[in-house]
Amino acid sequence: MPRTDATPRTDIATALTDLLFRPGLDLHEAADRHFAPDYRQRTDGRWDDRAGFLAHIAHLRQVVASGSVEVHDELAQGDRYADRHTVRITKTDGSTVCVEVYLFGEFAPDGRFRTINETTLMLAGAEADRGIGSAR
Repeated sequence: MPRTDATPRTDIATALTDLLFRPGLDLHEAADRHFAPDYRQRTDGRWDDRAGFLAHIAHLRQVVASGSVEVHDELAQGDRYADRHTVRITKTDGSTVCVEVYLFGEFAPDGRFRTINETTLMLAGAEADRGIGSAR
C-alpha cells in the first residue's frame, strides 16, 4: 500500500523504546509495529536480516534493565530517514553504557522501517560493551 500523508511513520526513539525499554511488550509485536517483514540492518559494517536483528534485540532484552533514547537530529523526507541519537542503558548488572548513533534508513510504504544503516560511537561504558550495537 503506498504511503499517504495520513499513513503514520515510525521513528527510532519510539521503535527503540518499544524494543528495549518496554519488557512487557512481546518482542515480535514490538518488531512488527516498527519494522517491515523484509527488514535488514547494517550496524558498524555488519549486515543482519530481520531474524538476526531480532536475535540481537532478544539478547539486549536479557542484559538491559532500563534506559532512554535522546534524538539530537532527525529528518524524514519521502521514504528516507536520518537521525543522530544517543542511547543510555543501565544493564542488569548495574553498569551503564552510552552510545551515540548515526543512522540512515528507508521506510516501507506502510511507514515501518525497511532498512537501517548505522554507525555507533561508544561514549561511556566498559570496553566489553563496545560491540553492544550488534551483540548477541
